[in-house]
Amino acid sequence: MIGQGQIPVLILKEGTQRSKGKDAQKNNIMAASIVAETIKSTLGPKGMDKMLVDGLGDILISNDGATILDEIDVQHPAAKMIVQVAKAQDQETGDGTTSSVIIAGELLKLGGDLIDKKIHPSLIVEGYKAAAKKAQELIAEFSQKLEPFGEENNLLFKIAETALHSKAVHSAKEHIASIAVKSVENVSDVEDGNYTVDLDNIKILQKQGKSLVDSEFIEGVIVDKEVTHSGMPKKVTDAKILLLNQNIEISKGEFDKEIRISDPLAMQSFLDNEENMLREMVEKVVALGANVVVCQKGIDDMAQYFMSKENILAVRRVKKSDMEKIARATGGKSITSLNDATKEDLGYAGIVVEKKIGDDEHVFIKECKNPKAVSIILYGASKYVTDEAERALHDALCVVRNVVEDKTYLPGGGAIFTELALKIGDYSETFKDKKQLAVKAFADALEVIPSTIAENGGIDPLDIINKLKAAHAEGKISASLNIFKQDVIVDAFEDGILEPARVIIQAIKSASESAVLILRIDDVIVSKSERPAMPPGGMGGMPGGMPGGMGGMPGMM
Repeated sequence: MIGQGQIPVLILKEGTQRSKGKDAQKNNIMAASIVAETIKSTLGPKGMDKMLVDGLGDILISNDGATILDEIDVQHPAAKMIVQVAKAQDQETGDGTTSSVIIAGELLKLGGDLIDKKIHPSLIVEGYKAAAKKAQELIAEFSQKLEPFGEENNLLFKIAETALHSKAVHSAKEHIASIAVKSVENVSDVEDGNYTVDLDNIKILQKQGKSLVDSEFIEGVIVDKEVTHSGMPKKVTDAKILLLNQNIEISKGEFDKEIRISDPLAMQSFLDNEENMLREMVEKVVALGANVVVCQKGIDDMAQYFMSKENILAVRRVKKSDMEKIARATGGKSITSLNDATKEDLGYAGIVVEKKIGDDEHVFIKECKNPKAVSIILYGASKYVTDEAERALHDALCVVRNVVEDKTYLPGGGAIFTELALKIGDYSETFKDKKQLAVKAFADALEVIPSTIAENGGIDPLDIINKLKAAHAEGKISASLNIFKQDVIVDAFEDGILEPARVIIQAIKSASESAVLILRIDDVIVSKSERPAMPPGGMGGMPGGMPGGMGGMPGMM
């Protein structure tokens, strides 16, 4: 408080906005909760979709939490932090984005209630941290083990199918789940019994037409190019593929040159020399035994002609990423010089064929012996359908990858969250101070997942959650919700409702860490923008400016 005669000291820039204490905390909690409420209706097998229209009129229809939040232009800083939760979850696991945001929102909401009860945020933060640590220990205890691609391969299919239940592809979920499992199985690498999966080795193409159930899995690579010469074969069986990162044309050099020829015979000799050089290049390709050439750079028209005479199928200007996929799929090596190429560098494929998909020609390299890169063609009635199908397929690929790499999975359908809520509720009783209330609030927050699944399925959440908790209290750890069945409460393992342990662990980590970060904030300072304000009337309002804005210029419409 400034005394009489004292001069006020201005620390912050004029116009800076500041909120402190409970006001700051309530504003942050409210902003984060609104973000969670925005996507809450998308959770579960009967979750709804959101339609987003940007400033250009482009439409996006999705129920993927990360996609929706990425498209929304969020301004509040606390809300932006919650959006980052979804992004972190998506990058780490590829699934569970909606769950992580909803849990974060619920943790903040219940944390706000505790603040209203005069419990200091530091105690709430300590309780949340203890509960989150306990949750991770319990997940490790409840996790089931599996050996990928063995007799338990069907479990991978069930895990992929669970991830697709809430997506727009549910009508073709079995087909898409099967494609996801086969794709991960093909591209996975194993060393000392540990699997690694790089999803970049799976190429996904969207094509409008047909339906989702017609989507194709290709054991190889699809190149969105056409055969370079009309005289070349459109199909080659028992293909021996040369991958070339070199121009099959005469080098023009890096500097401008001028050649003066006065004798017509000398001119012809010059042209003949170029032709012979190109012929020698093609003869080297033939000597290697290659009948397919995939070139990252250009192929001269004359060289194309010589190749067509030798029945060689050639494709040029292929992207580097596609070259790498073809190398993995066919077992070939990318060569930078024809002089250094050997027969051992050639890749192999059962068939290389040019096919038309929609209006475009594509070259299919398929029937590879042990492809470490594969392709998927997603069909759908419209671009909106195939876009959402690709997002759903990505989620399915991610959950299968997670289980293959970690070899652990958990019961889904809200089962694990209900069990954690029960166990952490018991754990809260071990605290003898006010932290007990924070740990109990953490347990209650986890119940928001089964509650929301039930609510979005048109079921009274209060009644069904009580029944679900009663089943877990009796020791039925895998008791879960299946809103497609009359009984609703089922055994997740028997019904094949399964989730990767990695997804649940990361969802709880992301949600608790973001909630803790926001609850610790008690002062928000928003600096005034450095940009000068636009004068009234826009550009036309500036001294000496154009009256009436741009429209005030003579001769302008």
